[in-house]
Amino acid sequence: MAGEGATPLPRVLVTGFSVFPGAPVNPTEALARLLSLDPPTEGLEAFQAEILPVEYAGLADRLSAIGRAFRPDIVIQFGLARRAIGFRLEGLARNSLKHARPDNQGHLPVSERICDGPESWTSTLPLNAIADDLQAEGLPVEWSDDAGGYLCNMAFALARSGTCEGLQAGMTGFVHVPPLPEDALEGELPISAADLERGARLIIARCVATWTGAGRSDRNSKR
Repeated sequence: MAGEGATPLPRVLVTGFSVFPGAPVNPTEALARLLSLDPPTEGLEAFQAEILPVEYAGLADRLSAIGRAFRPDIVIQFGLARRAIGFRLEGLARNSLKHARPDNQGHLPVSERICDGPESWTSTLPLNAIADDLQAEGLPVEWSDDAGGYLCNMAFALARSGTCEGLQAGMTGFVHVPPLPEDALEGELPISAADLERGARLIIARCVATWTGAGRSDRNSKR
C-alpha cells in the first residue's frame, strides 16, 4: 500500500489476442493466460490479463466491458507480428482501417475510420526505458510507427483514444512480438516462450516503476 502523499499504485491491464487467419497459434494468447495464472504483484494495486477477440464488430464492446470492470491505469497490449525480429515497440496508433483484412468471422470493418478523433495517437508507454531494459537482458528490440491495418492497430487506437468506456488509462501502448520457434515459418525470427514471458514482465515492471515515480523522467517518453 502506498504511503500518505505517495503516488497511488497502478492498476495494470495486459491484453493479448486469440488466433487469427494465418496464425493458428498466437503466442500472446498463451502469454495472457500465463500472466493470469502467475500475475506480477510488485508495486501495483491490481493486475488483469485478457485475451481479445480478432473481430472488428466486438472489439470496442469487449474493451469497454474490461474498462468498466477493471478501470486500469496502465494498458499494455501485445500482438503477433510474424515478421517482427524482436519486441517491436509501436510508437503510433493510426485512426484508420484502410487496408483491413477479414477477421475471424470473415468480416471487414464497416468504416475505414476506427473512432472519432485525430488521425493518430502516440504511445504513452516509457518506450526508451523499455528498450533499454530489454536490451540489457539480451532481448531483441525494434521500433515501429505503423502497427498495421488489422485488429492490433484497432485495439491500440481504441485504448489510446479513450473512446471505450472505463478505458482512459494514463499510460497506454502496444508491443508486437514474433512467433514462437515451433510455429515460425522459413525466414521468420522466432522468440522462445521463456524470453517472451521474461520480456513481458520487464515491460510491465518498467511501466509500473515509471508510473510510481522510480522512472518518472521517462513517463510519456518515446523514440
